[in-house]
Amino acid sequence: MSLRRAAVRARAVVGLASAQLRRTPGRTALTIMAVTLAVLSVTLLASLGVGVVETGEDGLENANRDIWISSDPIDPSASGTANPIVGSHGVSADITERDDVSSASPIAMHDVYIGTDGDDLERTSAVGVHETHDDFDFESGGGFETELNASEGDHLESERAAEPTHEEIVLDPNTAETLDVSVGDTVYLGTSRETARDHEFTVVGIAAYYSQYLGSDAEAVPLTDLQAVAGTAGTDRATFITASVEDGADRDAVGDDLDDEYAAYDVRTSDEQVSAMFEEQPLVLASGATLVGLALVGGVVLTVNLFALVAYQQRDELAALRAIGLSRWVLAGTIGVQGLVIGLVGGIVGLAATPILAMALNYLAASVIGFEALLQTPLEVYGVGLVLAIVVGTVVAVVTGWRASRYARIEHLEG
Repeated sequence: MSLRRAAVRARAVVGLASAQLRRTPGRTALTIMAVTLAVLSVTLLASLGVGVVETGEDGLENANRDIWISSDPIDPSASGTANPIVGSHGVSADITERDDVSSASPIAMHDVYIGTDGDDLERTSAVGVHETHDDFDFESGGGFETELNASEGDHLESERAAEPTHEEIVLDPNTAETLDVSVGDTVYLGTSRETARDHEFTVVGIAAYYSQYLGSDAEAVPLTDLQAVAGTAGTDRATFITASVEDGADRDAVGDDLDDEYAAYDVRTSDEQVSAMFEEQPLVLASGATLVGLALVGGVVLTVNLFALVAYQQRDELAALRAIGLSRWVLAGTIGVQGLVIGLVGGIVGLAATPILAMALNYLAASVIGFEALLQTPLEVYGVGLVLAIVVGTVVAVVTGWRASRYARIEHLEG
């Protein structure tokens, strides 16, 4: 008997909720739209937070290197990028000779000035490497490859000449557009405005490979040419030495061996390098966590206010239902069912719009600040948005409906 009464009561609640939704289609549509906006605020802000945290990790994964060797900067307070590893080619050659390492090579990074006019230069970043590869995904042109034999410990002096010998450069698409240059054109390059006039480089390709890694525009230059331009060829300075292990080799074990052998350096696997990067830049983690937190708190607050308003707008109807003898639980259930329906529909609309808006915002971010895929939407983001819309929306609607039913009295109908 009790089950039958419960079923009858449930049908009554659903019927009343449906009637209320149909009776005010304008209010229902606006409420669904509000839930959609609440869901979008959660999914898009959370996607941005996830993207901020994962940008550096994705960049290191794209670099496709197993071991990263670095050192503390010579002068952390100095402007520009420090290159603290001295004799980097010799260290790379020694590491390459190991049986468990397939290759090792140094990478240098410098702040540089670039332009088509020696008197009109733009500041950007340059990454010095020995060669480009297919993963650069060139928009036009190709890359470069030096003649350096990484197995030779002493290295040819011509490979570390005091002046650039290859004079080729791969530009970031944004840089190429800003300078209005294409493959085959020449640009000036230097670590200062004065020295840039002395070095001309030919554009051989356009690609955003290292820009994705650094999160800002970056140009790729032959390592020895960048050292010559920066005046570090004699000391053979580099920012990192990266290594790939042989197939079947234990990356962690190789890293531990190199850490013992090169105690003066910091030797990390790619995963450890990501952790170290975030430890050195706590604002990255803080920003990502803050965005996710704001998304959740803002979404919940908006949902609470939304259904409190829905219940308030139905105070006359609730008072009339209360006057004919319906219990507070029935009234609360009526608002709760409305919350479930509105949350479900609004949540689906919000989740459907999330990838479209994320794609548009990513395009905007890439064109304005050079970040690719800054908003990332894993399944967890959609799950949080759906939970907010359905579960939180329903619970909040029931609670606000219960509270509203306390004031649903006959005297409210007399005004």
